[in-house]
Amino acid sequence: MTSSTTQATSGGTTERPRLRRDAPNLPAGSAPVRIVHLGVGNFHRAHQAWYTHCAPDSEAWGIAAFTGRRPDQAEALAPQDGLYTLITKSAAGDELEVISSIVAVHAASDHETYLGYLAEPALAVVSLTVTEHGYRRNAVGNLDLTAPDVAADVAALAQNPRAAVTSAPMKLVAGLLARRRAGAGAITILPCDNLPDNGDVTRTLVRDGAAAVDPTLVEWVDAHVDFATSMVDRITPATTDADRTLVAEKLGYADASPVPTEPFSEWVISGEFPAGRPRWEDAGVQIVDDVAPHERRKLWLLNGSHSQLAYVGSARGHETIDAAIADPQCRAWVEQYWDEAERNLGLPAEEVQAYRAALIARYENSRVRHLTAQIAYDGSQKLPVRTLPTLNADRAAGRLPVGCATTLAGWVLHLRGIGAPVHDAGAGPAQAAANAGSVAQVVPAVLETLQPGLGEDAELVGAVVDQVEAITA
Repeated sequence: MTSSTTQATSGGTTERPRLRRDAPNLPAGSAPVRIVHLGVGNFHRAHQAWYTHCAPDSEAWGIAAFTGRRPDQAEALAPQDGLYTLITKSAAGDELEVISSIVAVHAASDHETYLGYLAEPALAVVSLTVTEHGYRRNAVGNLDLTAPDVAADVAALAQNPRAAVTSAPMKLVAGLLARRRAGAGAITILPCDNLPDNGDVTRTLVRDGAAAVDPTLVEWVDAHVDFATSMVDRITPATTDADRTLVAEKLGYADASPVPTEPFSEWVISGEFPAGRPRWEDAGVQIVDDVAPHERRKLWLLNGSHSQLAYVGSARGHETIDAAIADPQCRAWVEQYWDEAERNLGLPAEEVQAYRAALIARYENSRVRHLTAQIAYDGSQKLPVRTLPTLNADRAAGRLPVGCATTLAGWVLHLRGIGAPVHDAGAGPAQAAANAGSVAQVVPAVLETLQPGLGEDAELVGAVVDQVEAITA
């Protein structure tokens, strides 16, 4: 029997049936679970789950999704059998589509269920969107075995290979221990976060974690685990009550967690997939030998400018990306930063110019309310891969990248409590440094937390201090 939810309307209240697989005119069947995803959120549901839904063989590729530390998505989606509405917002209007590729949703604490999935030979892919911070890397790119959660996970798995763990790298290690024990065969791990060479990054972290728990697992990982690399792109803001109301009015169902997104989407993958994968290429995914050029273009141009707009735009009072890019000064700084990034990309100028023009159009889409505060999360992890590559390349060439300095200036203001609030588990040292004196006094120490030696670059420090003054003028 279909459950109902009371949906408030301007004319009173109306009983809306809950989005469920047994509801009329909705997907009734569930594909078998062949993908496990860690970190289910709006981006995964607008991107990887959507591509899987659109693949021509989607009936064979169900996703079992696990939340991060908070169980909210499991609480919202489990009663809907994993179904949700994707709302694609464009100038022409809204396009609503019920997505059915997620067939089970679990809280991260449901560890035994996770291990059960990993022990199944039919499981072919483990994908993850856990944010840059979730990879728990140390300064040299290895697994941070001193981090309290990682250290606790290592100790727990060393005593009991089925022990519950919380950090993403050790969650993968725990799953691979269960898979080896079951003799379930080869599998692909597919990271979908904004990290350069994210496949190689994940391989390093998993091997480090395996070596710390059971050195014999490293050899098994090398023989049985394919670490694919991917580049992902789709602007996906947070869900609002207006989105829920829209679904109820347009489709007649109550959806606790619809996903708003933009029309543009891109996914580029390189991997072997020895246990198989959906026919994602027939849904628009590019399967390539080398993701790196696509990765750099996206990280430096889109993500780099997003971080700048998040810090600089919010410091100037803008709550959304469309409002920030409409500010002539913010747009000029973005263009300046893009000029710096472009000359270091090594891609054809016409390709980069077309991509920049497309980004402006995406940013100006006022129907996708992408909050600067949302993008501002985890800057201590994001800036080293979004902004510092361009900065370092320009400094090595003897140039002073004022566009990059503007981003860093915005981050300093953010750390000092101006603009978007700080939500960044790794920002403690930078935040303490940023509030230890005047701007001119603190900038060297803040930059030093991002990259050793950066705070000793007097010319760069001067540019950051100048841009702080320009942003707040």
